[in-house]
Amino acid sequence: MQSIPSRGTSYVSPPPPPRKSRWRSFFESIGRATVLTIVIGAGGFYYVTKRERTPGAQLPFDPEKKTVVVLGSGWGATSLLKTLDTSDYNVVVISPKNFFLFTPLLPSVAVGTLSSRSIIQPTRYITRHKARQVSVVEAEATDVDPINKTVTFKDNSGIRGSVSATTISYDYLVYAVGAEVQTFNIPGVQERACFMKELADAERLKSEFMDCVETAAFPGQDPKEIDRLLHMVVVGGGPTGIELSGELHDFLEDDLKSWYPELAGRIRITLVEALPSVLPMFSKQLIEYTESTFKESKIDILTKTMVKEVKEGSVVLQMPDKTIKEVPCGLVIWAAGNKGRKLTQDLMAKLPNDQTNRRGITVDGYRWQHLRHRRLHRYLLCTHCPVASQQGAYLARILHQMAKQDSLAARLSELEAAKSEDAPAHVTETKKVDEKEDVKRQLAKIKPRPFHYSHQGSLAYIGSDKAIADLPLKNGNFATGGVATFLFWRSAYLSTLFSLRNRTLVATDWLKVKVFGRDVSRE
Repeated sequence: MQSIPSRGTSYVSPPPPPRKSRWRSFFESIGRATVLTIVIGAGGFYYVTKRERTPGAQLPFDPEKKTVVVLGSGWGATSLLKTLDTSDYNVVVISPKNFFLFTPLLPSVAVGTLSSRSIIQPTRYITRHKARQVSVVEAEATDVDPINKTVTFKDNSGIRGSVSATTISYDYLVYAVGAEVQTFNIPGVQERACFMKELADAERLKSEFMDCVETAAFPGQDPKEIDRLLHMVVVGGGPTGIELSGELHDFLEDDLKSWYPELAGRIRITLVEALPSVLPMFSKQLIEYTESTFKESKIDILTKTMVKEVKEGSVVLQMPDKTIKEVPCGLVIWAAGNKGRKLTQDLMAKLPNDQTNRRGITVDGYRWQHLRHRRLHRYLLCTHCPVASQQGAYLARILHQMAKQDSLAARLSELEAAKSEDAPAHVTETKKVDEKEDVKRQLAKIKPRPFHYSHQGSLAYIGSDKAIADLPLKNGNFATGGVATFLFWRSAYLSTLFSLRNRTLVATDWLKVKVFGRDVSRE
């Protein structure tokens, strides 16, 4: 039985539940959205990585298909392989390296900003995901016979089997061997300078740079010898030389000043360029911005200055006034140009009537503009990264069109060769005529367009968390520089990397360096 309150007592109802504030509701919604985003993002990341690590079954080699041999594993070759429909051909890749190297980030490897493994992509990682099996051979091509359409190559590994060299035939040859360092036959460059072309070059530079620092720190070292050891000379005012100078400056400011305080203030960086200015492909505004940034960073720029010789412990320079000056230094880094490989020179010598341009192989300028050498079914790719990448994708589409054209031409030949009495009925004959007309229409539609390079802009890192960008617009170029451009530079390079694996590794390396700094130890 419910008790009735006695007279004089009051009934107190329970207090209402506290109302949530608007801010509390807002943060709870944000929290739920964040958790949901993390779960979905992690699930998507796991799915993509799992799919990339477990490729499915592939079509086997088809003896009825034509063979495409790809020489090289650089920008052009890798872009071609990613775009090419391998169900159209049997594809063989021959390269001294079994990986693709993202060369624009090589200066970052040289100072330990990035790990060397972060900017390489195994070639088999790409080819294993194609529709048809692609044969990847780690070997060096030693001879190309454009008349008999054969390639000879040899095993260049340290451990060799019973077969060290062989020759294979091709229907189409994609010539993408790249270039090697141009030393202009200047004495001492090949023997004493560090290059910035291959992965081993970046690792060698890092080792020798730290050698100079540690030797300068040796007790009792002569002050003049310390100054010599800590003077780094970068030759070449293009993007590679500029970015390398900027990375060396960052290494000095962010790390060496903490761990080598007695030496850091004596480290000098000098950039040498033979032309009147650095970065000739950029606008005058950005050139001046780069020069002013380098001046603030105490990086000396010597323009109109030529290297005459690299000696042991010094570099001989021809100054703008034509005087000769010998400059003591601990390290010379050469980033001053490229030239064709010996294989390319030998190939050009086999075609004296066609190959009159000493700078490179002459190609057809109409249908296969910048790509196909006339008459010989050989396709050539440029060595400049953006151009080669676009050429590779373009050539993959062209090869697909050619395969479709061959298939349609074969079908048309079958239809024209078939006799009318073979048709079981009038209706079947009519269908055959209609099919012939349809095939002819499809053949007429296949008209490959010449290659045209689409310039997407120029980027360069100049150190101190600053970058410059020269971007094309409809009514001209947009030139910008600074910290915001540096963030754009990083995002652009991340998006250009060929796989999620590389993007993750590079982003992780950048975060790791930001938190812990670069590693100053050496092996």
